[in-house]
Amino acid sequence: MCFVSVFSLLINVRKFADSNSGGFSFPFSRCLQNSEWLFSDQHILKVHYPKLSVSEDCLYLNIYAPAHADAGSKFPVMVWLPGGAFETGSACIFDGSALASYEDVLVVAIQYRLGIFGFFNTGDKHALGNWAFMDQVAALTWVQENIEFFGGDPHRVTMFGESAGAISVSSLILSPMAKGLFHRAIMESGVAIIPYLKAPDYERNDDLQMVADICACNVSDSAALPQCLWAKSSKELLSINQKTKSFTRVVDGFFFPHDPLDLLAQKSFKPVPSIIGVNNPECGFLLPMKEFPEILGGSNKSLALQSIHSILISCNHDVLQHIPVQYLYLVANEYFYNKHSLIDIRNRFLDLLGDVFFVIPELVTAQYHRDAGAPVYFYEFQHRPQCLKDKKPPLVKADHTDEIRFVFGGAFLKGDIVMFGKKLASGAPALAGTRAWDELGRR
Repeated sequence: MCFVSVFSLLINVRKFADSNSGGFSFPFSRCLQNSEWLFSDQHILKVHYPKLSVSEDCLYLNIYAPAHADAGSKFPVMVWLPGGAFETGSACIFDGSALASYEDVLVVAIQYRLGIFGFFNTGDKHALGNWAFMDQVAALTWVQENIEFFGGDPHRVTMFGESAGAISVSSLILSPMAKGLFHRAIMESGVAIIPYLKAPDYERNDDLQMVADICACNVSDSAALPQCLWAKSSKELLSINQKTKSFTRVVDGFFFPHDPLDLLAQKSFKPVPSIIGVNNPECGFLLPMKEFPEILGGSNKSLALQSIHSILISCNHDVLQHIPVQYLYLVANEYFYNKHSLIDIRNRFLDLLGDVFFVIPELVTAQYHRDAGAPVYFYEFQHRPQCLKDKKPPLVKADHTDEIRFVFGGAFLKGDIVMFGKKLASGAPALAGTRAWDELGRR
């Protein structure tokens, strides 16, 4: 296990695919992660993931290019950052061949360390954290230095990602470490100021104590803690990772010089043309989860409203930090006033969760990007995938992750829809013969 800068590590391209590749081969492993979580996500989100091994030797990337690409092609480049709550995911889950071959773009899908491997930190210089973001910076640096040999233009690089991948894209925009490594950005269902996947100091301290206990180390000796972890096997570290909950992105003074919201407010970043968007509803995947049986199952109105108030209060510090607690009840009333049906309460609760965790942070981010001087486009994706019509209830139109099938061309490989990838890479998200998208704040 290595808690150091990854710039000394070699990122190898292990796959070069064209439109006539005729199949998939995955010569490398997923980054270390809990496979049970991955396949739990697969069940909840109704997707299928290939069965791949896991390994610390995982910092590889896939490149998909048109069959006619050569060193002088200068095709636009789209770098995909996969999501998975910073705990699961892999580049090999996503097939970029259709997007590349139909759209004349190079698609680069990267991998980065996850969980405790990607985010362990002691809160001081001995383990700064954000190692996953360093992996992403290293991948973007590799693209700048090498992509022209595969037919790509290093001066036309668009980052795009979904969920934790979109949070990563948004974070890279704010980080001085990634300055100049990309030129456009697409954030699908995630931005750096999103309130989840972020842990308070007290939770990290609890987890550090747990790590110290497991490793028989002194928690007050932060220099010794990384040494203790280095002595553990990857299997032991995965076991530790399952027991922790707070090793995630942090303000380290290095990748993040300051809190992401402060960086946005101070315009302490170089804005790039961006597309930011959400699905509707974002939180439909919560319906079958056991954590929300009374609320989402619609069985007890009193308990549902009580739980909703508790959730709002618990989110107050990060999400609604400037709103006094008593006003949170007004927020709840805005959503649930005159709603007596348990089904209506459940549906409005899903709307509330989507707004708090996705819509509001993304609109705030889009406005800051606009004010910093870059063109910004905002979308809401509502199309219900036909392949999921029998797997999710009718109220769930476009759930979290549902747009990915369309972005990568999995649903449509003919007609106007395939032109969208090229338009995204050019920074002008509108098809020929259709009305141009309005930039945010402009009519």
